[in-house]
Amino acid sequence: MKLPSITDLQDKVAVVTGGGGILCSTLSRAIAAAGAKVAVVDLHADKAEKVADAIVADGGVARGYACNVLEKDSLDAVCARIEADLGPVDILLNGAGGNNPKGTTGNERLSPADLEAAAPELKTFYDLDPSGIRFVFDLNFLGTLLPVQAFTKSMVKAGRGSILNVSSMNAFRPLTKIPAYSAAKAAVSNFTQWLAVHFSQCGVRVNAIAPGFFLTDQNRSLLTNTDGSLTARGKKIVSLTPQGRFGDPEDLVGTVLWLLSDSAASFVTGVVVPVDGGFNAFSGV
Repeated sequence: MKLPSITDLQDKVAVVTGGGGILCSTLSRAIAAAGAKVAVVDLHADKAEKVADAIVADGGVARGYACNVLEKDSLDAVCARIEADLGPVDILLNGAGGNNPKGTTGNERLSPADLEAAAPELKTFYDLDPSGIRFVFDLNFLGTLLPVQAFTKSMVKAGRGSILNVSSMNAFRPLTKIPAYSAAKAAVSNFTQWLAVHFSQCGVRVNAIAPGFFLTDQNRSLLTNTDGSLTARGKKIVSLTPQGRFGDPEDLVGTVLWLLSDSAASFVTGVVVPVDGGFNAFSGV
């Protein structure tokens, strides 16, 4: 029996959106190490190019591109450049996303007294800014859907390809204080399943990972203090994670390479895989 390899992406062209971030920069480097040519796509050109330069320094093939995943014209233009530079796209990793304070409540639970509070810094559910909620939802959901429209026609034409979305633990169990982000990631999980069925006759697989808690630039100040100690919210998360720690970016690599591998995951489509240290399995007691 010939065993499948999860590290053979030789000569495939992979697009990674949000590639300049902490998690997706690591995944970009791992995909390149598996042999793929990587288009690192980020809103900020300098971040994308920094990751691409690191890949090239390691002996891989990569280029950085600036792109707004919420603008179809921007996506289409970058797709044309990528195909001219690297070739038709075989892999799409939708890593762009994030939260915004305008879609976040001040307290975990609403108290009737909050409605009478004269503290402007206490943002209740009723104070949530519709524009902030819309931004968070669009960034995560439309920021996944629009890149699929832009980058996957070559996959459908070739009859093969792999799309990997990034959902979240919030899609399984919504976290307190961040309703917009939780709803958006639930939409990403649902869209992953829908798209897997929609593309099932085209040879294109669609899956998602649902990371647990990883320290990133967006959540570091919420989970850790300036001295590196955990905040009350950080302590609560670690206490509810059976492995007792936050994830490291490298903890995502094995699952990502498995789901992207045509030989190892050829019959896997429409799944959302938690990578969470046991968080989703733990009831708290």
